[in-house]
Amino acid sequence: MTWPLYLTFVAATTALILLPGPNIMMIVANSIGYGPKRGLATVAGVSAAIAVFLSLITLGMTSLVMTVSHWFEWLRWIGAAYLIYLGVQQWRAPLVTATKAGPPMAFSCAFIQGFIVSATNPKGLLFFAAFLPQFVDPSHPVLPQMILLSATFVVIAAGVDSCVAFGAGNIRPPFASERRARLQNRLTGSLLIGAGLCLAFTRRA
Repeated sequence: MTWPLYLTFVAATTALILLPGPNIMMIVANSIGYGPKRGLATVAGVSAAIAVFLSLITLGMTSLVMTVSHWFEWLRWIGAAYLIYLGVQQWRAPLVTATKAGPPMAFSCAFIQGFIVSATNPKGLLFFAAFLPQFVDPSHPVLPQMILLSATFVVIAAGVDSCVAFGAGNIRPPFASERRARLQNRLTGSLLIGAGLCLAFTRRA
């Protein structure tokens, strides 16, 4: 793989990760609702699911998974329903103000949410299977290139998503009054519901 081809992959990956989708919405919602640390835990879950997808592709298991692609529809609806459920729960969550603390979110819960949302995106495996091979040079060994591309994708995704988590988490301080706390719940709930609808209307390529 040449450097120009690799740098093109880096640029394309960064642009794709910045596109709004269920993963980004989930990270933003948890960062605003519970702070940047919980947002980072969500990022870890999302990154873990991406790593699983990329490992399957790198190990040449894509064809096996494609034989049971009909399960992707079930995954899509399960993931969408889960996100909408979380959004409704956030709308109904107790208000958190400067003088009234709300229930914390465990790091493990944020991680699991991120993993589930990313893993139940039906386009994930199909997208990676179609995207990564475009940057592979067939005149050189394929496996090392796939490992490099996969590792690069995970690092870029984790880095960009972490910046999003920190940025969204810093929005929390203005939500000090009860009115603003209610707005926070509505905002994070709407983001989660929006992510669920986005996932629900995702169509397989």
